[in-house]
Amino acid sequence: MRKGKGFSGMNRREFLKAGLVGTTSAMLGGNTVAEAIGQYASSEPFVFPKPVYRTLGRTGMKITVVSFGAMLTPEAEVIRTAFEHGVNYVDTARKYMDGKNEGIVAKALKGRRDKVYVATKTLPTSKSKEDIIRDVETSLRTLETDYVDVIQLHNLASKERIFIPETREALAKLREQGKVRFFGVTTHKNQPEVLNALVDDPDRFFDTALVAYNFKSDNDTKEAIARAAQAKIGIIAMKTQAGGYATDAMGPVSPHQAALKWALQNINITTAIPGMRDMAELREDIAVMGMPFGYADERVLQRYSAEVGPYYCHFCGKCEKTCSKGVEISTINRSLMYAEGYKSPELALSTYREIPVAASASACLDCADCVARCVNGLDIRTKMKRAREVLV
Repeated sequence: MRKGKGFSGMNRREFLKAGLVGTTSAMLGGNTVAEAIGQYASSEPFVFPKPVYRTLGRTGMKITVVSFGAMLTPEAEVIRTAFEHGVNYVDTARKYMDGKNEGIVAKALKGRRDKVYVATKTLPTSKSKEDIIRDVETSLRTLETDYVDVIQLHNLASKERIFIPETREALAKLREQGKVRFFGVTTHKNQPEVLNALVDDPDRFFDTALVAYNFKSDNDTKEAIARAAQAKIGIIAMKTQAGGYATDAMGPVSPHQAALKWALQNINITTAIPGMRDMAELREDIAVMGMPFGYADERVLQRYSAEVGPYYCHFCGKCEKTCSKGVEISTINRSLMYAEGYKSPELALSTYREIPVAASASACLDCADCVARCVNGLDIRTKMKRAREVLV
């Protein structure tokens, strides 16, 4: 997901040797060089920050503003280290690492279950009462726990799954049995539709929403997040790094802390769950707790945004309405992001294979010209061609 050392992984001598002062001066402007150096190039040993908490909507749970996204974390020790330094919310799912991720989280939780809030997810295809109950009970066994704090319906692309009576009946039964405490949803595509449906639901059945939110998010998404937060739905931010793409144009400058700070300056966001695969990424991300978003961060994100603009997809789904073949362009682009930004071919392929063949990038071969249009200017034809090369 990340390439090389970020600012926080360099001492002052390495920082200067890399020529970062010149790079930063050109990128940020002379007035912000000193700020950037002071912020990112400290020669002091890393010290874990004092935890900062916000309340997750109506759940009442006070969780750290930087929490743990465990999706790609291969070692329990990384997660456990975060717990030992105050991180008290972890997000996993049945499907992550082909079912192995919950087991890794279980090892990190040993002896600390009463100090950490655990969120997991049902399988994206699970809708029936039997499927939902099976998923949760499997998760409980794998996580080696009697209950999960938040159970989430995984990867909603529209509002329909929110209102399936059988799904709600299963979740209600699980809560009555003490196996789950709160209900949530996760969404990448058509997020405003999903969030507004949660608010408009007369039963207010769901308590939380895990949403893709970063400095490239559109106003419709920001407004829907604000509306949901005002309705006491706890908002958790994922995809805060806008793909985490490596770019040579940034030099040794890491945009990850700036991106996290940008997301957390929104008071409607309770927490962000960046993926942290190793200790270096943990230190880089957890350091953000308590940091303000400043001018240097803004300039870093401006440069990073310009660099990833030609290939970053916002997952808004608007292009799919213009595609004559019904290709799931947003999900294909998300799969590409997992391959090229996250550097996780396994996650990329597992996500891509969830798409029906008729809606995959291979369907584009029947078209002489691509009629689908991206409101943000992405070359969809080129992206679909790239998908056919990479996602095989």
